[in-house]
Amino acid sequence: MYPYFRMMKEAFKFRKAPKLGIGEAHVSHHMCWPWDLDPWRELNNGRTLTLYDLGRIPLVQRIGLVDTMREHKWGLTMAGACVRYRRRIRMFERIEMRSRALCWDDRFVYVEQSMWKRDGECANHIVYRAAFLDKNGILNPNDMVKAVGYTGPTPQVPDWIKTWSQAENQRPWPPMQE
Repeated sequence: MYPYFRMMKEAFKFRKAPKLGIGEAHVSHHMCWPWDLDPWRELNNGRTLTLYDLGRIPLVQRIGLVDTMREHKWGLTMAGACVRYRRRIRMFERIEMRSRALCWDDRFVYVEQSMWKRDGECANHIVYRAAFLDKNGILNPNDMVKAVGYTGPTPQVPDWIKTWSQAENQRPWPPMQE
């Protein structure tokens, strides 16, 4: 089941937090509960992706995108993800989550998130391709950036994200059915 209570808690907790600029990190702290575990008594990989919502949604809120999206009737959807799992997270272990908008191209905003253990090790890392939508389809991220008042330089898209994006463009869609 989706962790609605935890999401409401995070939204409430950060409702009056200082605004963040695009590229600034939202930092939050979470615990791995028994219902987050897989049969090997570690944080389930699917639950990890769900828990990243607990960082990403307050990030969007703190940047000012929630109000902007309502005003313009825009939507936000995740259009892809590139994830690495490197360290186990066990029951009752506390983690720090860091979430930020990393960069954007002509179609997607790339949102970077990571979970850090108390010993300083990164347990896992994900980059989402996020798309902003209106009734006509995907918006150019520059429209979103302007709407929230960002006037800084456009961050460079790292080579590894360019390579990932190019690989995604070669991937057949829809997948073959056999």
